[in-house]
Amino acid sequence: MLRVYCKSLVARLYEKFSTFLRIEICVNRMKDLGLNKSLDQLDALRHKLLTATDRVAAFEAELLNVHVDFPLFQRLALPIAAGRTKIPGIKIHDTRMMRLLEVLLHGGPQLAGWRTAEIHAAILAAFGLTVEHYSLTQLRYDLRKLKAHGLLDRVDRTYTYRLTEKGIRVGAMFILFHKRICGPLANSLFHHRPENRTPGPAKIERAYHQADTAVQKLIDRLVA
Repeated sequence: MLRVYCKSLVARLYEKFSTFLRIEICVNRMKDLGLNKSLDQLDALRHKLLTATDRVAAFEAELLNVHVDFPLFQRLALPIAAGRTKIPGIKIHDTRMMRLLEVLLHGGPQLAGWRTAEIHAAILAAFGLTVEHYSLTQLRYDLRKLKAHGLLDRVDRTYTYRLTEKGIRVGAMFILFHKRICGPLANSLFHHRPENRTPGPAKIERAYHQADTAVQKLIDRLVA
């Protein structure tokens, strides 16, 4: 069972009969949904929770269907006009943006959205940072950049934020690409070819060097 927490809301995801994915949302404070605790609010509550469960299901489906889209990487890296100013692009090597996207991809913000202070606290806690390393001003700048590129939106005119459908897709793609490709290549333990020995090199070593050879051949052809 997977639990996702957001304020007083808890979403539980689990398999049913090893066939269906079931999603349940429990609410402890109706005020967090803008509702009062009375029976006449039942239909409004049902509507809000149905919308939330559909959003969580779509979010999980998007994470399970991530495909690398290099043209999208290129488009997002370009600056974009916002009124009379230009907002810089979002690049795959931007550590600050990767941290922000990783926190926003957590299921909690997708339920009811997060305020700026909550996002800031989550980033500091998740990556062991201090306010001197990442301030609220820097976070507001990064949120503005995500909004300008259509990756983030405010929830129902409140001051809470949630990734858009495009933002979920882009965030998942960036994070998976960064962790599964850029990370291993940049921080690989296999700096040297495995020596001939008995038993032979591990499968992961052989696979890594096959990929390394293929990438080098591609670079050589591009240079030629």
